[in-house]
Amino acid sequence: MSVVALPLWRPQQMVDRLLAWRPTITTEALALWASLYFAVAGNLPFWRAVFATGALAGGSGARAAACLLLLVFALQAFLFCILLHGRLARPVLAVLLLAGAAAHHYMVAYGVYFDTDMVRNVLHTDTREAGELLGWSLLPSLLAYAGLPLLVLSRVRLRRRPPVRAALLRLGIMLALALLAAGSALAGFQDLSALMRNHRELRHLITPGNLVMATAAIAHGDGVAHGPRRELGHDAAIAARPADAKPRLLVLVVGETVRAQNWGLNGYERQTTPRLATSTAINFTDVTACGTSTEVSLPCMFSPDGQAGYDKARLANSESLLHVLEHAGVHTLWRDNQSGCKGVCSGLAFEAMRHDAAAGCGAHECHDGILLAGLDAAIDRWPGDQVIVLHQIGNHGPAYHRRTPPELRRYTPTCDSDDLGHCSREQVVNSYDNAVLATDALVADAITLLAARDDRDSALIYVSDHGESLGENGLYLHGLPYAIAPDTQKKVPMLAWLSPGMAGARHVDRACLQRRADAAASHDDLFHSVLGLLEVRTALYDRDLDVFSECTA
Repeated sequence: MSVVALPLWRPQQMVDRLLAWRPTITTEALALWASLYFAVAGNLPFWRAVFATGALAGGSGARAAACLLLLVFALQAFLFCILLHGRLARPVLAVLLLAGAAAHHYMVAYGVYFDTDMVRNVLHTDTREAGELLGWSLLPSLLAYAGLPLLVLSRVRLRRRPPVRAALLRLGIMLALALLAAGSALAGFQDLSALMRNHRELRHLITPGNLVMATAAIAHGDGVAHGPRRELGHDAAIAARPADAKPRLLVLVVGETVRAQNWGLNGYERQTTPRLATSTAINFTDVTACGTSTEVSLPCMFSPDGQAGYDKARLANSESLLHVLEHAGVHTLWRDNQSGCKGVCSGLAFEAMRHDAAAGCGAHECHDGILLAGLDAAIDRWPGDQVIVLHQIGNHGPAYHRRTPPELRRYTPTCDSDDLGHCSREQVVNSYDNAVLATDALVADAITLLAARDDRDSALIYVSDHGESLGENGLYLHGLPYAIAPDTQKKVPMLAWLSPGMAGARHVDRACLQRRADAAASHDDLFHSVLGLLEVRTALYDRDLDVFSECTA
């Protein structure tokens, strides 16, 4: 009887074999394998969202899922065949793997959809804001979804072919992929047509195609100014007033990421606006934002086009409300404690407050109180009518804890991390509400400053640019496509305060305005309300969108 010796497991031998493993494949094969990986393992948020719609349920669900899988595979493989060429193939794919893994993390952790606006937000985010999003919790996603593919990619060698033969092969494969995509779509049309029609936003979850297409649209000039700038309001002029009339001053506080649901004046269970509650400011209770991100809302609210007429490229190539005011002789000044005015104040007076080293700001940022530093002096520099915009850092997430001075941290325990995944929802909401308290203090202090001046007829308008999700239905932060965004991202607070001089000069009926404040309003109203309040006459003005008009003689 013979004895068979079993081979011993030798780790060093396995390591040697792995190091010696250097498969040689074509670039087209690399594109196909990469697409298969992304379609099956790199798009879990997409598949989870698709299954949640119920479109793959029932007897035909398996067939619909197979058709959708083939469709996603074919389309992304077609895209990879366009992107991966020669010596750049591996570096480009490595970038896509890392970007896809990062996108997967934010889609899972915060419910983010990477459409063009979201990618534009990412590209326009400054280093400070980006640092708040790059937490250690990102590392596991990078390792889990990009680690092994990157290791495999580092071992792969690409086979070279004569240029003509390579081009013909590439075209043939792309034609086959196009036919596969068309065939899959047709085969699953009955089951998938409703999904494609009713849930178009799901395409923004398909990685890395969503990132590539959005970046290409931005690079192609989507939302970038081209040609002559659209001029607005050259007919604007201030209405005649009595010779002894005081100059008018409007302070416009543009809030950041404050949602109506956590605004104390709106009946929130917590009084997050204690100081404003004791003021004479009038609160507007039902206000809808133009967008769910600063990149969209800020240009939109300063435009006469409104939410329905919003066009990124058109607004990027247009003057704004501030330019119309300047044409009328109203001096404007933008004071910024965030990442700029998004073109709204282009060519006009601008002060970046958070870059003022003498202001004593912290290592990360200045609290919004810095916007009031030197405000009296700024007002005194201009003798006539004036509009000053105060642009807050407000409740910009996820680092809500950084937005609040220590003395205003009323609600505890707080989330003192930039990674919301490390905190309970209670901690997240506490930190968010503390940041609302900081906005309450800023606006109340601004009203006190204006009320103390008797040399101007003054007014203040506060409005947030968009809202925020705080864990409802697993969603955090903001920026969802508008069509599917919850009200937490679209409903925002707004209020107006008028000095006795301004109210008297404009003959404002306060009781009437209070009633008007309970009716629906939106960012569309801001452009016309400012013109109406300051009595700036122009053909752009729409009385129906002026929240003061029906209550002003």
